[in-house]
Amino acid sequence: MENREKVILRFLDGKRLKGYIKNVTIADDYVFIEEEGSPNSEKVRVKDLKAIFFVKNFEGNKDYRERKSFTGTTSSCKRVFVRFRDGESMTGCIDGDTPWEKGFFLESQKGNGFFLKPADGDSNNIRIFVIASAVKDVAMIGG
Repeated sequence: MENREKVILRFLDGKRLKGYIKNVTIADDYVFIEEEGSPNSEKVRVKDLKAIFFVKNFEGNKDYRERKSFTGTTSSCKRVFVRFRDGESMTGCIDGDTPWEKGFFLESQKGNGFFLKPADGDSNNIRIFVIASAVKDVAMIGG
């Protein structure tokens, strides 16, 4: 698999799957993941996922506490606070257009989700594909 990226799929039921994928877009209904240590690909429905975490490594650092403040973001970045239906929340940056037709109304989303760059540049997460159906609400952060 060329141009593959390390990811951790987080499912709505809490399950996690580590592996490699390539070419994820907001319009995809399925992703294909090559599990860590396996040559086979598994087809996963996007609507079963909470998010896809593109990571630096699979282990991460359990002792590291991710900062919620923004560092090194560009002026074109839209700073947001995302709260998931399961209560988890995160802050990050969306580059370019907002992912919904009319601001941040989830009913009129463009695709299955949006890409979020974590606020903490030292995070193990490089970027996150947030699945819109797993989101409770999104708020713009001033600044």
